[in-house]
Amino acid sequence: MSIISWIILGLLAGILAKWIMPGKDGGGFIMTTLLGIAGAVVGGWVSTLLGIGTTGGLSIGSIVMATVGALILLFLYNRFAR
Repeated sequence: MSIISWIILGLLAGILAKWIMPGKDGGGFIMTTLLGIAGAVVGGWVSTLLGIGTTGGLSIGSIVMATVGALILLFLYNRFAR
């Protein structure tokens, strides 16, 4: 995937993660986007490690895995940022 695809996927994953796990974050939109991009990377890495999916394209599976990764990172961010 190209870097623009990762950014779009991360943006989408960050928005979905924030929608699923609402709360008061200090980071705002930029931090949510960065957590989404990092979640896309983490979710893609874990999915290929487990043999569930690949990071070859933008699909429903990649959006789901990126959102799960973003949820994990958002949860950890909320726990340790306080």
